[in-house]
Amino acid sequence: MAARLKDVAALAGVSVRTVSNVVSNAAPVAPATRARVMAAVEELGYRPNLAARNLRQGRTGLIGVVVPEIHSPYFGALAGLLIDAARERGWTVLLERTGGRPDLERRLLDGSEGHQVDGMIVSPWSTSPAELASLAGGLPLVVLGELAPDGAIDHVALDNVAAARDAARHLVAGGRRRVAAIGLQSELGHGTAELRAEGFRQGLRESGLSPVAEVEVADLHRGEGARALRELLRLPGRIDAAFCFSDELALGALRVAAEEGVRVPEDLALMGFDDIEDGRFAAPSLTTIAPDREQIAERAVQCLTERVLGRFEALPGRRIVVPHRVLRRESTGGPVSPGAPDGPDAPDGPGRG
Repeated sequence: MAARLKDVAALAGVSVRTVSNVVSNAAPVAPATRARVMAAVEELGYRPNLAARNLRQGRTGLIGVVVPEIHSPYFGALAGLLIDAARERGWTVLLERTGGRPDLERRLLDGSEGHQVDGMIVSPWSTSPAELASLAGGLPLVVLGELAPDGAIDHVALDNVAAARDAARHLVAGGRRRVAAIGLQSELGHGTAELRAEGFRQGLRESGLSPVAEVEVADLHRGEGARALRELLRLPGRIDAAFCFSDELALGALRVAAEEGVRVPEDLALMGFDDIEDGRFAAPSLTTIAPDREQIAERAVQCLTERVLGRFEALPGRRIVVPHRVLRRESTGGPVSPGAPDGPDAPDGPGRG
């Protein structure tokens, strides 16, 4: 016969309510008690009937995760981490991508697509902060990225200004003086590129420098990085460093440097942003800003779970800033160890936002 809640409670020496709180993450439980309950769950092979539980509680057991892109290594990895964090809490994830289209973002937020979810984690590129709360219509919502929402909506983000400032400091500390940026996107409204440009300029100003050039791109993918570096290499007085606003841009630039006989890092230091796996295995390996994606996913799902369960519905939205760090690799003169784990942090240490 299948194990029941009361069987787990008896074996663990706790109440049925405590077991329920552990398996559903419905309330905090002391770590030692949680470990005892989970050991009993494993020993008895207990499997909660999530469908019945959700039906009793008036929920679907589904949460929506909405990202701009899935083919992007950064968003693909983040979506996977969000799914893992949700699964640990008993949620099933409905994953959607918007391509940054404002009409699709709005339809997903206001329920026009017909999906019945208990809450949503969304990384918007086009929807304004003022629109987010009104479109969601009271649906529990957690927002990722730069568009901080109004109202009782939690916001989990990286400090892009501080991260880009650390990138500039790293390049300057390596002796670079003619530094360019690749990645401005003035026509997009989500603000990421503007914040990274602001931090980059701040980091250079600290040493009395200013950008040699700042190149606009249509997107943050490899092709645009390649095009941008070709443009920079035509400038009089060759640059000695480029900070790319994504690792994909930097990988495209790295290819052009090889084609043009520009040695990296001897002639040109290249630095990216996002810490995607391809950067670790590039030749040379790519120095990057590494956001704590695991913490983004964990904090976002935890915030949404708490909102869905009604524990924080009367509180204003929480603003959570996750840490980042500089991973120094070969493209800026880091250790020569292809495919190995990351090199040491930049001299100024990991950023904390």
